[in-house]
Amino acid sequence: MTLTPEAPEAPVLSRRLLTAEIWVVFALSLGASGVSALLQLIASLTAPKPLGRQKALLVGSLAPGRPWIDLAFQLLNIAIAVAPVALVAYLLVRSGESLATLGVDRTRPVRDTVRGAVLAAVIGGGGLALYLIAYHAGANLTVVPAQLPPVWWRIPVLLLAAAQNGVLEEVLVAGYLLHRLSQLGWRPGRALTVSALLRGSYHLYQGFGGFAGNVVMGVIFGRLYQRWGRATPLIVAHTLIDGVTFVGYTLLHGHVSWLP
Repeated sequence: MTLTPEAPEAPVLSRRLLTAEIWVVFALSLGASGVSALLQLIASLTAPKPLGRQKALLVGSLAPGRPWIDLAFQLLNIAIAVAPVALVAYLLVRSGESLATLGVDRTRPVRDTVRGAVLAAVIGGGGLALYLIAYHAGANLTVVPAQLPPVWWRIPVLLLAAAQNGVLEEVLVAGYLLHRLSQLGWRPGRALTVSALLRGSYHLYQGFGGFAGNVVMGVIFGRLYQRWGRATPLIVAHTLIDGVTFVGYTLLHGHVSWLP
């Protein structure tokens, strides 16, 4: 009779290893982006021009005049940017969990989509109003969401970039970080504060309005994750918000007076 070997038990991670894991994940991803964004803000504040006369471009051409090379760079950048999600997925499996532990799965497609769409409508409208207020107050750079050449792949790339932002930020900052901090025994309010401030930090390159708006978004999204235990609705919402922003700006810029 052939005996089937028992599957090894998942390792139990100590507080020290969990803490080190969190630092490594964010040092390789959005934590590093936060430091970079802070330096960009300092550079903007010390530049001769006021903030309102400077621009922050989110998605721009990477090889002007060479559309196929540009497309290759765009797709490569998206793949590299979303790579930390694969790292998180691996680390979760190593600890006996998975992305489904964070509610990243397809078990509730209708509910997740409806929740995400409603959340996108509320946060998207409020975020636009806050940006316009900060911009006219001189506390924010002029955010240029997209500036790609008018080629066939422009809209698909913008939608992929929106999805990349949604997946990366919501898996790492809402799902993974809050999940791991909960495992470390952090109080929900304390963990939520750290998550929201981190989300705001890597938007500092946009100015103080970008920071404040994303901190508010981080509080709302983080609290909903703590309540629902699912990051998928947040991914849907974030993707819709960025998708509408990128594509809407591309189609409306120069045709409406209220858009900087």
